[in-house]
Amino acid sequence: MSEEKEVIHEEVVEEKKHKEHKDKHSEKIKKLESKIEELEELNKKLQNDYYKAYADAENIKRRNQQDLEVAKKYRIQSFASDILPVIDNLERALETIEDKESSVGKGVLMTYNQLIESLKKEGVEEIPAAGLDFDPNFHQPLMMEKVEGVEANKVLQVLQKGYKLKDRLLRPSLVKVSE
Repeated sequence: MSEEKEVIHEEVVEEKKHKEHKDKHSEKIKKLESKIEELEELNKKLQNDYYKAYADAENIKRRNQQDLEVAKKYRIQSFASDILPVIDNLERALETIEDKESSVGKGVLMTYNQLIESLKKEGVEEIPAAGLDFDPNFHQPLMMEKVEGVEANKVLQVLQKGYKLKDRLLRPSLVKVSE
């Protein structure tokens, strides 16, 4: 019987070793499965972060493109605003010159016309006002006057011309408006 006991003991020991080995594998598998879940979560987070960063980069790219287009469209705005008083002075000079056919008169007129044409090429236009309905978006009233036969809110007189650059106001027209 001792041999039998030994065989049974060896079988029990062998079974115990097999169970321990199986438990170790089972434990390793659980650890690996846990690690896989952890890595999958990290992968999802990193993918989400990537998509957010990509979307942010695309938005920045689009905004920069828009800013560039706006800057290009209105690049002359500062210069045009600075040159408007020069146009005003040339118009005053033209009003005071008695002999428009003199060399001075022709020179001032040519300078004025060249300046106006150059600004038009860049999209600077005079804002129409005289005789039109008052528009607070383009006209700034300086005076109001009641005039017989003229309906209210009509521009009676332009005191200083207004200008716009494409669709942007450079300077409103200073006007006298009917009451």
